[in-house]
Amino acid sequence: MPADLAVIGLGHLGLPLAQAATTARIPTIGYDPDPRTVAELAAGRPPGGGAGTGAGSTQHEPGGGPLSAAGIRRMISGGFRTTTDSAELGRVRTAVICAPTPLGPDRTLDLSAVGEAARTLATRLRPHTTVLLESTVYPGTTEEFLRPILESGSGLRAGRDFHLAYSPSRVDPGNRSYGYTNTPKVIGGLTPACTEAAAAFYGRLADKVVRARGPREAEAVKVLESNYRHVNIALVNEMAVFCHDIGVDLWDVVRCAETKPFGFQAFRPGPGVGGPGVAIDPNYLSYQGRTIGYPLRMVELAQEVNGRMPRYVTQRCATLLNEHGKSARGARVLLLGVSYKPDVADQEGSPAREIASRLMELGAQLSYHDPHVPQWRVLGRPVPRADSLYEAAASADLTVLLQQHRTYDLQGLAAKAQLLLDTRGASPAGTAYRL
Repeated sequence: MPADLAVIGLGHLGLPLAQAATTARIPTIGYDPDPRTVAELAAGRPPGGGAGTGAGSTQHEPGGGPLSAAGIRRMISGGFRTTTDSAELGRVRTAVICAPTPLGPDRTLDLSAVGEAARTLATRLRPHTTVLLESTVYPGTTEEFLRPILESGSGLRAGRDFHLAYSPSRVDPGNRSYGYTNTPKVIGGLTPACTEAAAAFYGRLADKVVRARGPREAEAVKVLESNYRHVNIALVNEMAVFCHDIGVDLWDVVRCAETKPFGFQAFRPGPGVGGPGVAIDPNYLSYQGRTIGYPLRMVELAQEVNGRMPRYVTQRCATLLNEHGKSARGARVLLLGVSYKPDVADQEGSPAREIASRLMELGAQLSYHDPHVPQWRVLGRPVPRADSLYEAAASADLTVLLQQHRTYDLQGLAAKAQLLLDTRGASPAGTAYRL
């Protein structure tokens, strides 16, 4: 069957798009340079990660649940195909680049996978194709980074020979209320015709399409949405430390504050912030080698506050043990939930790894439990997985809830655990120590 859509990059952005398109009966191919990712999907199995544009393991059903083998088989039966053959890209009307853009060591977005995907597509690009970018990028990337690669590699001109637009991904792993269809899609095209071409495509997938003034505005939407999350989590994380120090129950504070019907949205503290939706400081426009001359101070401060939460959780662990006559050295510590978000397997950016590393450095004997993560390594060493959750909690000197998976019976765990530190405020009041 000839494909109408090519999704380039089969990771946490590309697979939900491919699934939504297949569900909408759009003939779709998935391209990824990583043969392992392509082979796993072709065999009807969720990819576990790997190199290339598809690296990552956050794939989800339209209703928010993990993308299962059955879900992938439904995609295949609906016509979805995977390939490493770039020649397939020259036979579609729409191509969407969903390459990952992780933060590098200098906290700048790494656009190398986007560049690789663009160069691959450019050699196959045909006139009248609609090219869309969904990767998290800096404002200006579509016009100043992606466009020149596509034009020089194809000999075609964006806005005249092919359509070019940006649409920020709004995938929310584990969200059972909002999926691809009922989440509005923001689009910004290089020209009005580009915007309308993008709207025509996304209108087949989403109930509502929102037109931005242009690609820079659409790119800035992603920056604002990501930074909004990080800044507000940082605020409530800072309040958590402050309230603990003065003996105030922050969770009760949030419960009361969220009754205000205007001017307040409740965020809750946690052991850190993970996931692919990283805080973005446009001061670092690395693809052009220039900056805007000043940092976004709120973003910098949010990164600083959120970045020190794993250390704070480790200190709380050591203090709790000490208050109950035990040293962190030699203590048996059970970590519950090591993914970055409830009910998903993705560990990208999860604070659990740093917390585990710090506890190991203090001499603690670690074990973990996570219904979605069968194996886990920290500092190059495997961490023992608890098979019997309640028995493990009963035998551990300290149990730490890092992620609130739906399968956890927190009241039952609180009754079994010798000490329970709840970093998510999910346990019934008075049954555990809270962050």
